[in-house]
Amino acid sequence: MIQKVYRRSTAFFSRWELWYHILMMPILFPVGNYFFLGPNYFQDGRVFLLGTAVIFFLYWLSVITLTLAVRWVLRRFPGVERATRRTLVMLVLVGGLTVGLAVLDLFTYSLFPSLGVTLDWQTVRPILVLGLVFDLCFCVALNVFYTYRQWHLDQTENEQLRQATLQHQLDTLKLKINPHFLFNSLTSLSSLIGEDQQRAEQFVDQLSKVYRYLLQSNTRELVSLQTELEFMANYVDLLQTRYGSGLRIDHSTDATLLDHLLPPLSLQTLIDNAIKHNIMSASRPLFITIQTTQDRRLLIRNNLQRKTVKMDLSQAKLTNLLAKFRQLTPEEVRVQETDTHFEVSLPLLVSQPARP
Repeated sequence: MIQKVYRRSTAFFSRWELWYHILMMPILFPVGNYFFLGPNYFQDGRVFLLGTAVIFFLYWLSVITLTLAVRWVLRRFPGVERATRRTLVMLVLVGGLTVGLAVLDLFTYSLFPSLGVTLDWQTVRPILVLGLVFDLCFCVALNVFYTYRQWHLDQTENEQLRQATLQHQLDTLKLKINPHFLFNSLTSLSSLIGEDQQRAEQFVDQLSKVYRYLLQSNTRELVSLQTELEFMANYVDLLQTRYGSGLRIDHSTDATLLDHLLPPLSLQTLIDNAIKHNIMSASRPLFITIQTTQDRRLLIRNNLQRKTVKMDLSQAKLTNLLAKFRQLTPEEVRVQETDTHFEVSLPLLVSQPARP
């Protein structure tokens, strides 16, 4: 039973708040009851027990009531820039509650004749004065602490955001340069030089076009579907040199949609995602189809031949692509996976979205 009560109390109060209120009881209970009941509180055992029970009830009632009021004000007026209004509202609300609680305290004590407390103005007045002075100090101190904490949290969040932005830029650069792809391309080029110099020259030309597009993509938010398809043609040729008949990529697009827009490297991201997550061989080729649909979307589909080890790099690239589309358009990117196929449907944009 005690554990249940403790769990409920800690769910409402933080650990530090709870310990603060518990540690204040041995101080406030004797002082408060001495003020209300006088020396008789320490001299009469029955008065001591009854007075302690009454102040215990009133103390926790006041603590819970004021805590709810303060938390409501903090939720209603968050932010460092609203500190003045928050303090004024808190003073008015807490001050009003203090008046009501002071009257309630005296009324509760007066219900027990053995305690010898009467509800009159002479008894209420000093309690109200002390309570209002305490409220003023309490609210000012609480707002100073809250304002400092909010400022510290804002500084921390800004620093974390700055670090996250720098890390994102670094990760984006790594994804675009893709050293693994470059190494494989150079290995393929080395093989071609000895076998077919003309093909090797063509390979170098395509590789330079691919990396020029990769580096320039950082300066463009959107490109036309035609531009993306032209890049894909060079990129796919490089991939075919390495994978041969293990990789087959076909595309069929409506000419009226070639001027529609999408983020650069969208096709590369989805092709890489399919390659990294699927087995490819001459006997079990990976088929990737790229086609436009009647509802002005671009559908990229591949057969599933899952690898047992997942590749985090391609997954990060796919996640970044989905995030880009969420920023650019309310139309959703549709991702569907069945037992045999994986497909992604991208919305094609009609024009460059206006910046806010």
